[in-house]
Amino acid sequence: MAFLLFFAVCAGNLSQTATAQAGEGKTYSIGTDVTFAPFEFQQNGKYVGIDLDLLAAIAKDQNFKYEIRPLGFNAAVQGLQSNQLDGMIAGMSITDERKQTFDFSEPYYESGVVMAVRQDNNEVKSYEDLRGQRVAVKIGTEGYNFANSIKDKYGFTLIPFDDSVQMYEEVTIGNSVACFEDFPVVAYAIQKGVQLKTATEKESGAPYGFAVNKGQSQELLQMFNKGLANVKASGEYDQIVSKYLGSAKPGEESTTPPAPVSKWKIVSDAIPALLKGLGMTLMYTIISLFFAFILGLIFGFMKVSPSKTARAIATVFVDIFRGIPLLVLGLFIYFGIPGAFGFKMPLIVAAVLALSLNAGAYVTEIIRGGIQSIDKGQLEAARSLGLSNRTAMIKVIIPQAVKVMIPSFINQLVITLKDTSIMSAIGLIELTQSGKLIAANNYQSTVIYGMVAIMYLIVITILTKIADALERRTRRG
Repeated sequence: MAFLLFFAVCAGNLSQTATAQAGEGKTYSIGTDVTFAPFEFQQNGKYVGIDLDLLAAIAKDQNFKYEIRPLGFNAAVQGLQSNQLDGMIAGMSITDERKQTFDFSEPYYESGVVMAVRQDNNEVKSYEDLRGQRVAVKIGTEGYNFANSIKDKYGFTLIPFDDSVQMYEEVTIGNSVACFEDFPVVAYAIQKGVQLKTATEKESGAPYGFAVNKGQSQELLQMFNKGLANVKASGEYDQIVSKYLGSAKPGEESTTPPAPVSKWKIVSDAIPALLKGLGMTLMYTIISLFFAFILGLIFGFMKVSPSKTARAIATVFVDIFRGIPLLVLGLFIYFGIPGAFGFKMPLIVAAVLALSLNAGAYVTEIIRGGIQSIDKGQLEAARSLGLSNRTAMIKVIIPQAVKVMIPSFINQLVITLKDTSIMSAIGLIELTQSGKLIAANNYQSTVIYGMVAIMYLIVITILTKIADALERRTRRG
């Protein structure tokens, strides 16, 4: 817990420094989704779309700086609530419920929800046809809210997803018969080759708005409103919207498939971003295990200490951080702690802290088990020769215990490497998140996630072989 508080204090100091510099030209932190094309997505390594092009135009008009935080919709909402973000633009519908928590800009886009079905589905044409069926929705969206409001009336079951690509895949493979989505979003996906079609007229929906936390970042909200008015007056707004949407209407989307793209082209375009994501995964793993090893040493020795107090403290540490699911721990550290104490925590600090605490609890048990695997008689023999307990542990017990622990350390390395993917839930850009961002642009989830799986498999296989070799070597020694 001391380690947790230390990181929190450091992050708080960083936040205070950033606040002190705000008056000298603040850079606003803006959360977004980037899996919500055509409003926000990644293309050629850049974040683009109606929302992000519009934000860039407004920032240029109002002369302010910003940085994009691609957290995903739910994480961005939580980040805004905990003041980790200054603002949020992610196709966010302005509703009375959300107005209780957030302050919104003037509406910048009038949207509406439609029901989409698989392109060859001619049976589901109305909400009545959904009775007894599964329907896919994206959590936190207007489509989710609308579907939830009519599900009891029409007797269907909601299947929630975190991003649009997963939702579309659910329908195209036939697990669900339909999905509800904002019309421009699903229309863009259809233009990109997703095998869906709209089956209903567009329902009137809430407009999109730029959001800030209630009572916070009012200067940013005012600049957004002024910039939006200027961009609309100049005609630049219309150019941005037509660039991505054209003039599509529900039921009139083009079913002409786009020019086919070879699998090799998809793979070659994705490799640089995925390799960068793999490099970030390895970096986060190494840094996290460095701190985890320090924690493991401290609490591992406390676990085998003669002191009951030391053993009790170590046991509490292990029970807490081995008992809390890593996802929950990451969300609590990144959103819960800053929200409670009123400071901003860097994403990397939160991710490394969560991974380190989780892995540290397991390393503690590895060290404890390694030490206790050595016959107690050796420690007693060393003490009978006049060695202190500390010297006997360092000179006699630990060298033998290390041989036992090495394979387990390698296994923990593999586990932590895979666990970095869980941190994508708070917006960490690593291998899994990189794949998600690419798939959100080209909708080739099978190919992209297959590449991600192969990359993990290659790295983990290498590490496993290293563990096997070290184990054989220690046995011969």
